[in-house]
Amino acid sequence: MNFSEAFKLSSLLCRFSPDGKYLASCVQYRLVVRDVSTLQIRQLYTCLDQIQHIEWSADSLFILCAMYRRGLVQVWSLEQPEWHCKIDEGSAGLVASCWSPDGRHILNTTEFHLRITVWSLCTKSVSYIKYPKACQQGVTFTRDGRYMALAERRDCKDYVSIFVCSDWQLLRHFDTDTQDLAGIEWAPNGCVLAVWDTCLEYKILLYSLDGRLLSAYCAYEWSLGIKSVAWSPSSQFLAVGSYDGKLCFFLQVRLLNHVTWKMITEFGHPAAINNPKIVVYKEAEKGPPLGLGRLSFPPPLPLAAPLSASESKYEIASVPVSLQTLKPATDRANPRMGVGMLAFSADSYFLATRNDNVPNTVWVWDIQKLRLFVVLEQLAPVRSFLWDPQQPRLAICTGGSKVYLWSPAGCVSVQVPGEGDFPVLSLCWHSSGDSLALLSKDHFCLCFLDTEEGVHTAVEQRDSHA
Repeated sequence: MNFSEAFKLSSLLCRFSPDGKYLASCVQYRLVVRDVSTLQIRQLYTCLDQIQHIEWSADSLFILCAMYRRGLVQVWSLEQPEWHCKIDEGSAGLVASCWSPDGRHILNTTEFHLRITVWSLCTKSVSYIKYPKACQQGVTFTRDGRYMALAERRDCKDYVSIFVCSDWQLLRHFDTDTQDLAGIEWAPNGCVLAVWDTCLEYKILLYSLDGRLLSAYCAYEWSLGIKSVAWSPSSQFLAVGSYDGKLCFFLQVRLLNHVTWKMITEFGHPAAINNPKIVVYKEAEKGPPLGLGRLSFPPPLPLAAPLSASESKYEIASVPVSLQTLKPATDRANPRMGVGMLAFSADSYFLATRNDNVPNTVWVWDIQKLRLFVVLEQLAPVRSFLWDPQQPRLAICTGGSKVYLWSPAGCVSVQVPGEGDFPVLSLCWHSSGDSLALLSKDHFCLCFLDTEEGVHTAVEQRDSHA
């Protein structure tokens, strides 16, 4: 495993292009585009204000920079650096901006979600879509780029509109049986649209492309409901994370199947692991190497490094294992409880989850056998995890100067080299899976990985999990 030098970064804005050739990063009002193979600067663009959002077009030919405070979007071309486009929403303001799947239209959401403006880069025409709803995830495109679903709110009722992306004509418009729709997401195959309700009510609805209600699922009533939703890449499973707990900290993920849309199993997150067949990896701090010379006490200041800069390793814990838990403040808004993070591996064989009141722990579930596969307990709360897009390999960061990798072969903790501390706050995989961008508050670097099977680890899985 090798690391590049650290480059400057602002607001965690760093994105690989979809074709994998370029890496875009922002430093305040400057956009820097690098060649991934050499990390040399390919283009340098200067925007009119500090950049708050960037996004590549699907064909990697254009890149969008949004400056929400000024209501501006600037678009740059890699093929023709002298060409650029500026979109000013004026007094309407701007709260969100994204590409359409064809990479030739930009969708801007105005302040207070009054409307979505569709700008064409080819014809310079403008279209307007009224009544977009301000919610967790209100716009979603099918993977083939043919259709867009939009959550709407009008006359105190929720609706979904489906548009054809080629000409932005309305294909279907229907109301949803929700109190306060929280999000929508297409299945990866584009055949089914999942719609879920506010966190105050457990309800998830499945609609076909023509607006027919295929199924409605409600696990329980009169309690906090859905917190997170994730489709498997195969479109065969829909994982739903919730706030409910049958026992203390026993939060649930329910798995729905694509044939009957009924629950096939539920995954609990207990505060203690008692099953001897489950491997529990605990991160442990490595002790400093003992020299043969004289030792001074107390140690000199350079040796008194903070925990984030110290090396660590994984150890296999003997069951039973008690996990570190937090007692949620239920008298406050947004209590730290429930399954807040869900992600399927690219082959749909594994599901990674995090229970927000067991924040230091990542749970990995075997979807083929519908059981818990492995548990990883970190020394610090997990900030983010992300699957390798090519193989079942999970990258984890906790805000310290280390990156953690797990695969079915085992797991490893790797210190990010360099002078000073490099707190890894976010991750971004290259589409090939052979490199990983590590993002801190003011810098980023690339981590280059071996593309052979698994991870070269110091800790191996038990034979029963091979």
